[in-house]
Amino acid sequence: MSGKGINIEGLRKRYGKGDTAVDALKNVDMRVAPGEVVGLIGPSGSGKSTLLKCLGAVIDPSAGRMTLGDEAIFDNGWKVRDLRALRRDKIGFVFQSPYLIPFLNVTDNVALLPMLAGIHNREARTKALELLTALDVHHRADAMPSQLSGGEQQRVAIARGLINHPPVILADEPTAPLDSERAMAVIRILNDMARKFATAIIVVTHDEKIIPTFKRIYHIRDGVTHEEAGEGRRYG
Repeated sequence: MSGKGINIEGLRKRYGKGDTAVDALKNVDMRVAPGEVVGLIGPSGSGKSTLLKCLGAVIDPSAGRMTLGDEAIFDNGWKVRDLRALRRDKIGFVFQSPYLIPFLNVTDNVALLPMLAGIHNREARTKALELLTALDVHHRADAMPSQLSGGEQQRVAIARGLINHPPVILADEPTAPLDSERAMAVIRILNDMARKFATAIIVVTHDEKIIPTFKRIYHIRDGVTHEEAGEGRRYG
């Protein structure tokens, strides 16, 4: 596959100093290949949110190493000068809530990110329509977010996360607000898109409906990850 995948070795995050220091991440090791969707699960306070923020270059890890393909993006310090560009071009985000911009229609919500990256408006909208078609929501291209169902909004959010073809997508509880049928549809879409674009996808979830669909799962507890084989059931 042509994607880069992500590899995380010995990632740590400490808040504070001295006697008041708290180790939110103690030793995180993960690998996600291009075209693979893995689950990340753990109890509240286990470090999931901190890990996602580190992977998304939202906060600085304290130590460890992260690579995209052969490129080290963090090695006991950021190796990328422009973290904003890293987030924009190489890391896609899908959240529990779609966070669509209410005064932009569906196409412009998806096309906005490449426009901000300097791509011409017409080209950006063409790319957006291609993704909306792949996600079977192109018939809503001119609709406003308030006119969409919850499942349609989440599909648009997935299109937005994929629009710049990032090598990594971080999905934070993407099925939490959805019923079983729509949750399975989202998981099917993420797997299809991962294969099509050689994207490595990490899904943080508590949703027991979708956990059996993962072929590999990382458990995180007290800031430490443990890998196990998942069931890899069909989605739906």
